[in-house]
Amino acid sequence: MPENSPDRAGGRPRPHDLTPPIRIPAGLVVLVGPPASGKTSFVRALIEGRRIEAEAVVSSDEIRAELFGASAEPADSDAADARIFEERDRRIVARLSAGLSVIAESTNVTPQARERLIGLARRFAAPVTVLRFAPDVAGLLQQYTERGRTDLTEVDVRAYAAVMSRDAGADRLRDEGAAAVHDVPGRRQSVTPGEAAARFTFALCRPPGR
Repeated sequence: MPENSPDRAGGRPRPHDLTPPIRIPAGLVVLVGPPASGKTSFVRALIEGRRIEAEAVVSSDEIRAELFGASAEPADSDAADARIFEERDRRIVARLSAGLSVIAESTNVTPQARERLIGLARRFAAPVTVLRFAPDVAGLLQQYTERGRTDLTEVDVRAYAAVMSRDAGADRLRDEGAAAVHDVPGRRQSVTPGEAAARFTFALCRPPGR
């Protein structure tokens, strides 16, 4: 049954089913959220729903797996991180220079991480849209446990959430250069990744001369 079917929830559409999708302009889309906050599930739902193309997503985790293997831990983590983010930046620049949208999928909870991305967008006069994944600690820990991740500890998850709460409020993100900031609903709001994805529509490329 389609997610927005009126037969759902006792025959009545939920309030968000009646809300027009938020239009995201072509440019750089920065996902901001701690690990286990639902970013990857959201992106997968966007791709499966054909709202974006898979090539529009640049994921630091996927680049890490490509360069070093899914389970391998590089001996020199600092050098590995530098290589990963250089490759990430290269892929983002390739799309922005062609006037195409690109989604930067990593935690991006610190101002320093976002500054680097926003700097890339400014080189091409591309608007920056931030999609926030709220740091609900109880939900994060539940999802972390369900996924059985071994690359993080509960302490790490809590630390990421604390940094985001302190340094990634909507007003601060706008001050840093985001043209728009939108919160992506999730488990806490009883919203599935598919339902969250349906709330957004993406322009995939910028008109000539923009």
